[in-house]
Amino acid sequence: MDILILVGAFVVILMGAELFTNGIEWFGRKLELAEGAVGSVLAAVGTALPETMIPIIAILSGGGSSASHGIGVGAILGAPFMLSTLAMFVTGVAVLVVARKRPKRDEMIVDTKVLAHDMRYFAIAYAIAIGAAFLPIDPAWPKWVVAAILIAIYGWYVKGHFEDDPSVDLDDLAPLRFNRLDPATPNGEGVVPRLRVVNLQVLAALGLIVIGAFFFVDSVEHLSSTFGIAPIIVALVIAPVATELPEKFNSVIWVRQGKDTLAMGNITGAMVFQSTIPTVVALLFAADAWHFSPESRVAFLSAAIAFLSSALIFIPMARSGRLLGRRLLVGGIFYVAYLGIVAASLIGAF
Repeated sequence: MDILILVGAFVVILMGAELFTNGIEWFGRKLELAEGAVGSVLAAVGTALPETMIPIIAILSGGGSSASHGIGVGAILGAPFMLSTLAMFVTGVAVLVVARKRPKRDEMIVDTKVLAHDMRYFAIAYAIAIGAAFLPIDPAWPKWVVAAILIAIYGWYVKGHFEDDPSVDLDDLAPLRFNRLDPATPNGEGVVPRLRVVNLQVLAALGLIVIGAFFFVDSVEHLSSTFGIAPIIVALVIAPVATELPEKFNSVIWVRQGKDTLAMGNITGAMVFQSTIPTVVALLFAADAWHFSPESRVAFLSAAIAFLSSALIFIPMARSGRLLGRRLLVGGIFYVAYLGIVAASLIGAF
């Protein structure tokens, strides 16, 4: 029964995520935002929202239990790890599959300045967040200071993208899903929906995601108890793949359409978001769980993997001014390596 509930929660979360992504992109279009803002901020936040709601729901509704805090921390750590490894790998495979049809083969047509901008913010923010895990559990106020710093970093990051020149066309967007419910506006390609309908879709999507997250957290607690696996590990491995990766196939679609900056910005922007806002929730409401210890070392090791994978992909890009699809495949190697470490820890070999 717990597995069926888990699957059902996934479906509800992903339905909400699809509606939210579609709606938030149209919201950006209505505000005439730049491509970087749509890809690295609005689309990134939209696709990251399911993974974000899981730790928020787990931490805030769990009554302070160690299991709920473990689920929250595991989901928070799992998102940057999955984005910097498996999501990169999937996008790289997509580039190689369509390479023969592209003018520059597997060289991605991206704004390297936008991506480098994103990754600098990610590296700084996530390093600060992980550093907070080495602070003493008591007193808690130093972690609150770190939380304030992370909020400021993300706010400044968003400000930079929103100040860019507008560059979003109707061709970049799928028709608004809820527009067919609006009798005052025709439905079809190229039709601009009314803002009130866009807002209604975004709010409905948020409702679906919250409901799905509640059931997800409950089923993960039961499953981890049944199989004797630490909730932090279950959430770290399962949650990101189930809630983030399907939506990252937006990047695959954008690669096929030749919109590489949107494809990569969708991932790098989500990495910046996940390294700041969800971490703030952990620092403020689960400071005792955001702590490096022998029990949590395998979970926090995922952060080191995320840094290594990102460095091998984006430092060469920054130096050469080019991003090759084949370089993204290194993320898959790091992902498999970490799963091996997790498996070894579960059998007591690590």
